[in-house]
Amino acid sequence: MSSAPQIVEIVHGTPADIATVNAIMADAFDPRFGEAWTPSQSLGMIALPGVWFSIAWSGNRPAGFALARAIADEAELLLLAIRPAMRRRGIGTALLRSILADARERDADILHLEVRANNEAVRLYRNEGFEKIGERRDYYRGKDGKLFDAHTFSRKID
Repeated sequence: MSSAPQIVEIVHGTPADIATVNAIMADAFDPRFGEAWTPSQSLGMIALPGVWFSIAWSGNRPAGFALARAIADEAELLLLAIRPAMRRRGIGTALLRSILADARERDADILHLEVRANNEAVRLYRNEGFEKIGERRDYYRGKDGKLFDAHTFSRKID
């Protein structure tokens, strides 16, 4: 059973928000998979041309974030994370739609993403019109050494 949609405010992030982003990642990403980035990795990425991120706020609490980049007429969702206590309230959908709108403003025609095959976010991406276009066998390695496939999804930006 899912909770009622949250009222959420999406704001564009700045380098000053990296501590907030990394706190969300530490809370949201399962440590078994080692997917959370370090603050220096996050800062290094947002310093690159075409990269932006947004933070979702629910009340006065940061609930999630999304990080993306655009190059030429294509964009890529690099990370999307929602705090576990805030999931299934429409926050991931709001962030994803915000990234799609931002990518459109950057003249991107398509948004790509890659996700671990057993990640519950696959349902969100499919619900928002993303289609699986590829697979990388045994791409992700969990901290226990177990391998997981990576699935690539894309969606045209209308």
